[in-house]
Amino acid sequence: MNEMKLEFNDDGSPYVMWGDNKIELEKKPITEKYYKEIAETELRETPEVVEKALKELRVLLAGEKNLHVPLDRDDFLMKFLRPCKFYAESAFKRIQAYYKFRLAHAEYCRDLTSTAIRAAFDHSVISILAPRDQHGRRIMLVESGERWNPREVSLSEMFRGVQLGLESAMVEPRTQVCGVVVILDVKGLSLTHIMQFTPSFAKMVVDWIQDCTPIRLKAVHIINQPFIFNMLFALFKPFLREKLRKRIYFHGADRASLLAHVDARALRRRHGGALPDPEIPGELLWKMLNYYEDNFQLANSYGYNVNNNEKK
Repeated sequence: MNEMKLEFNDDGSPYVMWGDNKIELEKKPITEKYYKEIAETELRETPEVVEKALKELRVLLAGEKNLHVPLDRDDFLMKFLRPCKFYAESAFKRIQAYYKFRLAHAEYCRDLTSTAIRAAFDHSVISILAPRDQHGRRIMLVESGERWNPREVSLSEMFRGVQLGLESAMVEPRTQVCGVVVILDVKGLSLTHIMQFTPSFAKMVVDWIQDCTPIRLKAVHIINQPFIFNMLFALFKPFLREKLRKRIYFHGADRASLLAHVDARALRRRHGGALPDPEIPGELLWKMLNYYEDNFQLANSYGYNVNNNEKK
């Protein structure tokens, strides 16, 4: 196989060929019947509902005087409306929670840009770009075992990398509709890894997932977990509500178990899948994200006024 390299579409946006798969951020509007039917069936997305929800959400946000967001951009509002099934009040509360989280946890959330967050991608700890699964879901792979060296990539940088990855996925209309699946590979997890975590960090991450980030998290698949993983999961478990708890699956080294949920065409060979070797290097994925640096910078300009703490 030829060495993988960054290629560019006619509009200048980057992509990588992985076997027969064209890997890129899919920012274009939805045109496929499959995605349109899911949007209408699961999210109530019809032209009439969308128009009404956009109007109502703009009114609600206009009343939040201390919050700076682009009210004139439908694409910004849609990434919150879709996960909330076009209920404007729910989307408004999610936007509030999202930006209050970023204000309250500034040490983890400031400067979420590709130039500021590189280590987690360069060391191939986090990957968000692979073929979608059989349900059209975007797959995020987090390798927090033997591939994660906390001296090279701190826990803080890993979480920041996860945020940046999901920030990227959030702008994809198909991901907004179909959601995200997380595969957590903890092969080689050790006590050194576990000692990086605290109960307060675990609570913060779970709160972020359950109450703040506008992503339809459809499943979390934990694979290759050693017995010691129980110690780590015990930190997170008390904060998990039933909805998320039911979407967490433990597979161990049973590849057939994972394949029962995720089609082989969307999985790496070492996870029992059919994607060809070599895998896309993390450095190349980072370069793809870096193309959108201006978008990340713009997204970082939104939020509550940091000089006025009344909204915290």
